[in-house]
Amino acid sequence: MGLTLSQRRAVTKAIATRYKRCDKAGKGLILDELCATTGWHRNHARKALTAALKPRLVKPTRRPRSPKYDDDTVTALGLCWAVLGAPTGKRLAPVMGELVPRLRRFDELDVTDQTAAALMAMSAATIDRRLAADRAKLILKGRSHTKPGSLLKSQIPIRTWAQWDDAVPGFVEIDLVGHEGGNAVGEHCYTLTVTDIATGWTENRSVPNKARKWVIAALEEISSIMPFPVIGVDSDNGSEFINHHLLDWCERRKITFTRSRPGNSNDGAHVEQKNWAIVRTVVGYHRYDTNAELALLNEIWVLQSQMTNFFGAQQKLISKVRDGAKVTKKYDKATTPHRRAERHEAVVAEDKTILADFYANLNPAAIQRQIQALTVKLLTLTTSKAAALRKPDLTRASGHESTKPATRAS
Repeated sequence: MGLTLSQRRAVTKAIATRYKRCDKAGKGLILDELCATTGWHRNHARKALTAALKPRLVKPTRRPRSPKYDDDTVTALGLCWAVLGAPTGKRLAPVMGELVPRLRRFDELDVTDQTAAALMAMSAATIDRRLAADRAKLILKGRSHTKPGSLLKSQIPIRTWAQWDDAVPGFVEIDLVGHEGGNAVGEHCYTLTVTDIATGWTENRSVPNKARKWVIAALEEISSIMPFPVIGVDSDNGSEFINHHLLDWCERRKITFTRSRPGNSNDGAHVEQKNWAIVRTVVGYHRYDTNAELALLNEIWVLQSQMTNFFGAQQKLISKVRDGAKVTKKYDKATTPHRRAERHEAVVAEDKTILADFYANLNPAAIQRQIQALTVKLLTLTTSKAAALRKPDLTRASGHESTKPATRAS
């Protein structure tokens, strides 16, 4: 087994003085010895011996800086991060200026003025470093079950994601997320996600299956609670969307109906991102197929809408430049959908006033506790259901026949 690098350096340093004092013949013998010991080439061994004799400036060990944020500040940061559903630093830092005073007003965050100021001044990079260990624990994965629809494709125009860049509020992307729990056999719940392109406003509703009547009913309910009228709908090519019923629904309401290119999921990038950031991170990948689970899902979405749209900061892509294989993307400062709607000139003053009045009384920590309580209840329900299905037949397992008298079918 060869010597390690540190061992080679130690050997070189030990014989460097003797090498310097020897004549030419002696230096050659020392080089032979060093090459045999270390496996180096003679030229490299000669340079190593010469370098070992040069004095080196020993730099004093720099004292580490004292931490700028104490344990109380980091603990308070973790609370703010958990309240908003574990966002990244770039999405959390811009809203800390509003979040910290609001949590203190509702007595959810008990910190000093100095700690509060430190929290609001913390950079996105520092937030990510402080929360790196906690963020590493949040990893999920799943699958898609969209089947293409063949009807009416000639009647529904194709629109790519790039054509939505200058959209006014009201142009939305829609998609379904399946809750099959890894087993697509039989009926199970789906969640309809509707995302406004201009503001990022997102609403969710769960349905018992992806039959068109449930999808349209959920879309009807969502359109009635959006803070601005829905004027355009863009979907993928699934049969739950590409049908006469949804086309007729859009035509009667004078809503523009478009679809993405087949096989190009990036055309629906806005809603696909929300499928992960909202649906999967909140309710996971379990199988939900009962009425009780469906009711809990919709209770969760009502509360999650408040967290997502009033407290969940989002970034929008400003530009994307390709230079060969390198793609440079630039994003704006993370802002909540509520603030984007508030600043958009196309949203009428009355709607902005309604949003402001509703926002003034929201306690994000209390909302998050309600969401967590409902998700725990949902998890308990679905896991107990799964355990009951896996429970073996104790009578058959024991080898005894049932004493219940047999009945003959009439």
